[in-house]
Amino acid sequence: MNIIIAGDGEIGFHLAESLVNSNHNITVVDPNEELLKMLESHTDLMTIQGDATSISVLRQANVRKTDLLISVLHEEQINLMTCILAKKLGARKVIARVNTMENLSVENRQIYQELGIDALISPEDIAAQEVISLLKQTAATEVFDFTDGLLQLFMIKLESGAPVINQTLKEIVAINKNLEFKAVAVHRNRHTFIPRSDDSFQVNDLAYVVTKPDAIDQLLKLSGKEQHSIHNVMIIGGGRVGRIAAKRLEKDMNVKLIEKDRERCFFLNDYLDTSLIIHGDATNIQLLEEEEIGRMDAFIAVTNHTETNILTCLHARSKGVKKTIALVENIDYIDISQNIGIDTIVNKKLIAASYMVRYTLEAEVTSVKCLSGIDANVIELIARPGSQVTRKPIKKLSLPEGAIIGGVVRADKAFIAQSDFQIQEADKVVVFALPSVLNRVERLFH
Repeated sequence: MNIIIAGDGEIGFHLAESLVNSNHNITVVDPNEELLKMLESHTDLMTIQGDATSISVLRQANVRKTDLLISVLHEEQINLMTCILAKKLGARKVIARVNTMENLSVENRQIYQELGIDALISPEDIAAQEVISLLKQTAATEVFDFTDGLLQLFMIKLESGAPVINQTLKEIVAINKNLEFKAVAVHRNRHTFIPRSDDSFQVNDLAYVVTKPDAIDQLLKLSGKEQHSIHNVMIIGGGRVGRIAAKRLEKDMNVKLIEKDRERCFFLNDYLDTSLIIHGDATNIQLLEEEEIGRMDAFIAVTNHTETNILTCLHARSKGVKKTIALVENIDYIDISQNIGIDTIVNKKLIAASYMVRYTLEAEVTSVKCLSGIDANVIELIARPGSQVTRKPIKKLSLPEGAIIGGVVRADKAFIAQSDFQIQEADKVVVFALPSVLNRVERLFH
């Protein structure tokens, strides 16, 4: 596939890096010469310095033969214009990053589709929704829904009191019959692997599990976790992620939002209905104490400064806050953050990549989740008539090493994928896969 990525920062950079090993021809258009030099030193792809809204620059990038153009600059007007021009110049599909919430309305999406834009993405909107989902499943470090929640992916950190510690998968299955969930990956000491029957769980493992909703209670019991209700929430940072999350949470919870910028506080006061807006610096420990941080059920730090988010979450944790969520934009910090006690990490680059990777695959893909802290994806694909996955039971499929089938949704019923399960056409199949084998997995569903 021929792909053009137009960007002016880290989202475009990360997207290019995540796709460069997927047998695509990638061209990056960026006004920043230094960033392009850095990208060229790390990857083998074509770069063009220039303005993506320039017709001559798009033609230089061979837009006429482009299968997919993705524009993820910070300025949404530039992204929208880039996509409209690219489509007119011959690009097959175009995706634009937007920042204004009204652009995501059904009516406005329709207008942009008529102008030729195939899809719109707001990483901030998706990040806010991830925060809300995590407050509903407080025991999980990461959670993702497939097919309207018929199957779910949970990431759980195993601590010393978990009943499964030092037990192998074989032993767990023998003790607990008819389990309706399946471990698809374990992240341990910065290494990710697919667990086999003789592998045992260890303290501090990050376990990735595909589960049916009615099995969540049993899953949490075996992992030594408990759900707890959320009533009082403190949000640090009134940018797009913070204000969207507050708007959606304030109907059901007591929300305090601390924002450093005075003018933004006035805007937030008009934008939000019942949330309490506090003008102040969240790095001021005395301010957090005065606002009763210790009485919060959840603490969400989503400022533009990763270090502030990490440090304030650690302080909240030290005061007994049960659920802490930090926006961490530096991917190198994710693994460290998870190991020092922060419950959940949200990263806009991974969010954008999750949304856009599906458009680079030839198989019919309904959803993709790029996992935080590990270089891996969980993807839901539809089995096409006559595809290889429909010809044999799972145990006889030639799944590459680094991939495992976790579950299947057939019509409105979910199944945990056992070795003798037979996939049928039109089934939605949830697969965990390392990036290096994603294309081989995809071919099984053609």
